[in-house]
Amino acid sequence: MLEALILDVDGTLAETEEVHRAAFNDVFREMGLDWEWDQSLYGRLLDVTGGKERIAHYIATASPAMVPKASAGGEMADAIAAMHRRKTDIYNQMVASGGLELRPGVEAVIRAARGAGVRLAIATTTSLPNVESLLRATLGPEGLDLFEVIAAGDMVRKKKPAPDVFLLALERLGLPAERCLALEDSINGLQSARGAGLATVVTKSAYTAHQRFESALSVTGTLAELGEDGAAIIAALSRLHATAPVG
Repeated sequence: MLEALILDVDGTLAETEEVHRAAFNDVFREMGLDWEWDQSLYGRLLDVTGGKERIAHYIATASPAMVPKASAGGEMADAIAAMHRRKTDIYNQMVASGGLELRPGVEAVIRAARGAGVRLAIATTTSLPNVESLLRATLGPEGLDLFEVIAAGDMVRKKKPAPDVFLLALERLGLPAERCLALEDSINGLQSARGAGLATVVTKSAYTAHQRFESALSVTGTLAELGEDGAAIIAALSRLHATAPVG
């Protein structure tokens, strides 16, 4: 029986990656860096999970002349952390200003979950402030209260594709993996969820449409394709969950 849905955020709840990309580019300009992450480059960088990790990877694979000026007076890790904090501030300001919408079917599922007896949790690589700003901007002041558990990337030692964040969500829900279903949009997310023993439904996003999801329980474009309203979508997810091999 399906007792809980555990949802990813970026690409799954909303197509946030273009806002993240814009925020990264804004902070680079603020720091006087000659960096520009276009869509092609950012698509490749998304293979690295975590904003700080993405910056570090870019520095490691770029010219030494492109190392942040802020690192001159301190450790590289400190410079990257400071850059990422500023990027998070910019991202949250962008989200709060409006313009981002939840993907088709997502709000319907969230609103219908309680009535269907299905608990909700989040398991994401992004940081907690990013989750909070998105939920408030798209679901209103009560958005956070709709989720019983939020497990974010800054709460675990290893980020996706490691299973840590999904394992944390399961621990806080107090449920075994076989009673839950993960909703993801990327191969890293799928590997993370499957590593935690979770059956997973993938809704492909703008940056992951080209990826192959062979271990997914089901792959679709959006949740809205599964039913005409929230109750119908949850019923469809429950039927898919019932077909998942145990263990």
